[in-house]
This record gives sequence, C-alpha cells and structure tokens, in this order.
Amino acid sequence: METINENQKLDGNHGIVASYPNQFFGYFGWPTLTRMPNGTLLAAASGLRNYHVCPFGRTTISTSNDNGKTWTSPKVINDSPFDDRDAGILSVKEKDLILSWFTTDNRGAIPSKYEQGLSPWETKIWEQGLTSMTDQTVKDFVGSWIRTSTDAGLSWSEKVRVPISAPHGPVKLSNNDLLYFGTETDHDRLKTLQTEPPRPKQITAVRSTDFGKTWVKLGNVPTNPQTFTGSFNEPHCLELSDGKILGLIRNDPNSHDYGKRQPGETDFTMYQTISENGGATWSEAEPLGFHGSPPHLIQHSNGTIICVYSYREKPYGIRAMLSRDNGKSWQYNYILRDDGLHPDLGYPSSVELEDGSIISMYYQKLNSADEKCSLLFTKWKVPTI
Repeated sequence: METINENQKLDGNHGIVASYPNQFFGYFGWPTLTRMPNGTLLAAASGLRNYHVCPFGRTTISTSNDNGKTWTSPKVINDSPFDDRDAGILSVKEKDLILSWFTTDNRGAIPSKYEQGLSPWETKIWEQGLTSMTDQTVKDFVGSWIRTSTDAGLSWSEKVRVPISAPHGPVKLSNNDLLYFGTETDHDRLKTLQTEPPRPKQITAVRSTDFGKTWVKLGNVPTNPQTFTGSFNEPHCLELSDGKILGLIRNDPNSHDYGKRQPGETDFTMYQTISENGGATWSEAEPLGFHGSPPHLIQHSNGTIICVYSYREKPYGIRAMLSRDNGKSWQYNYILRDDGLHPDLGYPSSVELEDGSIISMYYQKLNSADEKCSLLFTKWKVPTI
C-alpha cells in the first residue's frame, strides 16, 4: 500500500450547523452527516452537553433543505440519564433512517478532573446530573444502540442494543443489508468472561438483514501480534465496486504500554484492512503511517474514494485523503481547515451534493480556545489528477 503526502490546502467554504459557544449546554461533538434521496441533509451529533466528558450528552439532529446554507435548531432524539455520545446517522432509502450512538457510565466524571474553573452553580448542575446515575440505570441505558425511522425522522423506533460501536454507525451494502464495522462493547464482551479469559476489545463486523432489528456477528480483524489489539478503535468501512469491504481503523499505539511501535506507526493514526467475503474474514490491519484519525469513507460519483479525518497536531484542523484505485494507494493531507484553536476537534463525515461537490461536517471551537465546541462544515471539490 502506497501513501503520498500531498500537503495541499484546498479551497473551501466554511459554515455553521450549530454554535452556542458560551452557554453551559453549548458543547457539540462527534457528528455524522447523511443525505436523503430528496436532497435533505441531516446532521446528528452528541450535543447540548457541557464538556468532552460530562453527564449531559444528548443525541441531536439538525436538518438542512438548501445544501447546508441554513440549518434547523438541534432537535433532541435521545436523552438518557447518562452521557449519550458519538451519533451516527444513515439514509437507507426514501424516508428510512438509522441512528446510532453509545451511552457510557461516567459516574467517576468529577467536574474538576475535566473542566477547571467551574463556578459553584455549575458544579452543582454537574452533581445533580451525576445523582441520576444508579446501578439499575446502568443496566437499562449503558451500551451501544440504534433506532430507526420510516418517516424521515418525525418518529423513531424503540432502541435496539448492538454488540459493537463506532462513531459514524453502520453502512448500507449494495444488497440493502446493513453492515456495522466497530469495536466490541463491554456489554457484549463481558457476557463471555465466565467462559473465556479476559481479553481486549476487538474490531469486528455485524450485519443486519431486517433494518436493524437483529444483528449477526461476522469476523474480527486480525492485528500484528506485536501491536496491542486494545489500541484499535473507532473504525469505518465502505463497500467497493468489486464487492470487497474496505475498512479503516483508528489506532493510538502510545495509549498503552504494550508491544513495540511497528514500522510506519504514529500516534492517532489509521490502519487499513480488506474483507473479500462481506465481513466474514478480514486481512491483517496495516498501518497507513501518518497522523490523522478517525476515518469516514465515501465513494464519489467519479469513483474516487474519500476519507476525511481529524488532524490533532499543530496546525489543528480537518484533512482528507483520496484513493483512485480502491485503497491500493492514498494521497493524504489535503487540508480542508488548519485554523483549529484546540486539539479537541474533528470526527468529520462527508456526503456528495448533487453538483459533485463535497460537504464535510465536524466539531471545532469557533472563536476561542476557552469556548464550547460548535458543529461546523466545509464545502469543497475533489481535486483533479
């Protein structure tokens, strides 16, 4: 696999989906963008929260009917007693949508640990949020979930537990099945501890043939024995024109004191894997060898594969990479934005608009490193060869 550093800044127009930077519940993060057949754009996120980790995360959706020029105010879809994070959304067909997220038990989220300088009344709100978290609500709410809608998001089904999680949720295959490529959840993994020894979470795939009602586990991604399986997380995948599944996976090799750094490894990077049988088996994950993560993949109408990702080294921002040969080689470091004020940003996702341009949505601080993160977007065009 070949990678080429383009280090090229692309022309793009920036805009705002939702921004409440100075409000207590003004933080937005980890968004996903989808486009419905009628052209409507839907932006899902974990929003109306207080900080990167807090008791208040809600799953929100904003809508645009004019290719992103204007957006509706965020509508709350999920608001559990815990932190609802990393919203994925996918247009499946007509008015059918699938929404994904995960909910964490963060009863140890002491305000002073994450946010310095909280006022007494802000600290009290945190404490009130934490009191609603009990052992029973852990059983009821903590885990990875999906909900579906058949009326363009006007109403949603009851939640369904899924055994894996990933920031941008499942993808639709050419046969209309749903494939979810993600990290095992604790809920699913802990069920096996009575019969299996403890082990790190693995990257795996599950498939649904009934619009998310049930999920069947497929295969795990093998990793180099000298890497630490637990440092792989937050993947995304794409079905290629030849039927193979291309998967990219975030990896943070320095997040654990295990193994040795492999050739081409860097912190906050991506690995690539391929499945030739619909996700049943995968090739050993290989390092791309440059900084940037996590991935979101789409294929442009001209055949180019596009992956957008966060860049958390200075200058902070949002970048893209392109492949014109189904992932055999990548041109990376196309710069969409390099004006980030803080490394807490990114998780971009993209869709192609009717005119062939791309709109990528992400989260980032807009005006000051001290403010809450906003939902932003960039419109850009795929560079020609």
